[in-house]
Amino acid sequence: MTDTADLAQSLRELLGRAHRVLREQGGGLGLTASQIEALGYVFRDGPLTITALAKLQRVRSQSMGATVGVLLERGLVMVTPDPGDGRQKVVAATDEARALIEEGRNARADWLARQLETLAPAERKTLAAAHKILDRLFL
Repeated sequence: MTDTADLAQSLRELLGRAHRVLREQGGGLGLTASQIEALGYVFRDGPLTITALAKLQRVRSQSMGATVGVLLERGLVMVTPDPGDGRQKVVAATDEARALIEEGRNARADWLARQLETLAPAERKTLAAAHKILDRLFL
């Protein structure tokens, strides 16, 4: 392997580990990864049809219907008929979902801030510089 390939592999592993640790810090809401992902799409992108959600997650509409059913039972989404096509259902996040998502985000940010405080000032400065580089890589 080349130095670049080794760095790529190492970064991929590190970013995956970081993603898992941060997800754990947010509490997970007692949902599966696919349920959290679907709820995230609805939260970020606004109301979406079940078909649109299925396409975003690359699953069948029937599978997404089951996922939405769990979210509906938990009171995290509301489902209404699509005004443009009565055969479709539109999924929107509830206020409870918004509060849980915000709580999870705050928990992750607070945890990360505490971790950063354990670093020396020079290390935090290095991370700030690396942040700019990583931001360019993942545009």
